[in-house]
Amino acid sequence: MDLAASLSLVAPEVLLSASGLVLLLVAAWAGDKSARAISYIGVALLAVCAFLAAPALCGGAMGADTVAFGGQLRVDAFAVFAKLLIYAASGMTLLVAPAYFERAGAMRAEFPVLILFATVGMGIMVSATDLLALYIGLELNSLAAYVLAAFLRNDGRSAEAGLKYFVLGALASGILLFGMSLTYGFTGTTHFDGIRAALTGEMSMGALFGLIFVLAGLAFKISAVPFHMWTPDVYEGAPTPVTAFFASAPKVAALALAMRVALDAFGTQAAAWQQIVIFAALASIIVGALGAIGQINIKRLLAYSSINNVGFLLIGLATGTQQGASAMLVYLVIYVAMTVGGFVAVLMLKDADGTPVEGIPEIAGLSRTRPLIALCLAAVMFSLAGIPPLFGFWGKFVVFQAAVDAGMIPLAAIGIAASVIGAFYYLKVVKVMYFDEPADVVKGTSDWAHWALLVVSALFISPLGYLLTKWMGELADKAAAALFFAA
Repeated sequence: MDLAASLSLVAPEVLLSASGLVLLLVAAWAGDKSARAISYIGVALLAVCAFLAAPALCGGAMGADTVAFGGQLRVDAFAVFAKLLIYAASGMTLLVAPAYFERAGAMRAEFPVLILFATVGMGIMVSATDLLALYIGLELNSLAAYVLAAFLRNDGRSAEAGLKYFVLGALASGILLFGMSLTYGFTGTTHFDGIRAALTGEMSMGALFGLIFVLAGLAFKISAVPFHMWTPDVYEGAPTPVTAFFASAPKVAALALAMRVALDAFGTQAAAWQQIVIFAALASIIVGALGAIGQINIKRLLAYSSINNVGFLLIGLATGTQQGASAMLVYLVIYVAMTVGGFVAVLMLKDADGTPVEGIPEIAGLSRTRPLIALCLAAVMFSLAGIPPLFGFWGKFVVFQAAVDAGMIPLAAIGIAASVIGAFYYLKVVKVMYFDEPADVVKGTSDWAHWALLVVSALFISPLGYLLTKWMGELADKAAAALFFAA
């Protein structure tokens, strides 16, 4: 495939890279007063990228025509499905961030540019079919993320979050690189097709260790147990719009990357990695549920909720089947909607001075002082708990159904039982909002972007979301088929 064809396949990444550089110059020239305008331009650019990428998903793109740059990237329906979710989550961040940072007096014009560059890295991650391309995309996303975590330079919690994320992220990158070097040493190639071909038959001990270290490095990025320790501190300390970003877009990218690595590169050795994924799934479900019970900060609670949801997603990967991959993608769509709704609601919790309200006791009686926010936040909590008829139930249902159809009935049973634990802390938030005496702390007003995103998210995760199940299922099936065609 010639260079022009490769560039056309990665047109969204080219557009974001070039636009990001131009907007960086604009930011340097116009200063921080241009931050809001650059943010809205960034949202428009992400919409254009989604428009450019969407036809590949609708057409179920797969095969040789989706390969770019000599096999370094594969822009198939699977990659595009993940990209569309990433663009949506990144756009949400750019919409809600200006009001938050302007209130704190910390809005900088480079913020939307960092989001765009992180999005470029995530686009490369989900399309990577070579370990070198994988690492380039991962680090491009991570370098922007380290700065975003510490974006409130005058806030000690934000600085701490950035430092912790950087140190533990560097450790995870080292683990991943070591695994990649072992994989290269024992297979003689960094390309996923070559790795899969070299690992047919009995797996050597060195290659097994390479697989383990690669999966361990990726487990950090998706905050799966036992590599989850950074998540609560970083989610609590980072600015809330950044936390919303971390909980959605990079998580989609890392999970999609883990799916491609496990099912494509190591697809012939499913028996070797399934045990690891099953352990990570069950441990994440249980640790995420138990860790959240005693939390009084709602951002830390949502951090443990994120760990818990990663466990349910990994059940789909553990099946190693096309149905499991499709179920994961459906769950990811619903998870992003729930995450957006939850964090936008948290952003709208402000006192009379505009100071963020993050303590769960401080939202006591919210249903009587801010009924619409309380209703939407309650819908998010019920949906995260997987309580029907809210749409979060469907995400868990399709994942458990895939596990049962793959013959993993004990895994599904344990997952269902453990999900009951998680319902406790979700319902605790609802109980505080609806049955406790009003604390009357939340008094601040919010702008149109927050209300629009909150209402849209709440409607999506409501029973109305079931109207989209057939359409979502068809797109997820096309994406999963492209992934298994590559494998």
